[in-house]
Amino acid sequence: MKYVCEVCGYVYDPAVGDPDGGIPAGTAFENIPDDWVCPICGVGKGDFKPE
Repeated sequence: MKYVCEVCGYVYDPAVGDPDGGIPAGTAFENIPDDWVCPICGVGKGDFKPE
């Protein structure tokens, strides 16, 4: 399932991950560390919702 940032619209896709943020492809959103932030606007996981 993809998750979208409610602030900037960035979509976290588990198939892609966030390589620049240290999140490898295949990582489910639930398994991302709690201190991860949106790579575009910097908000935390709490500002993401399922797409």
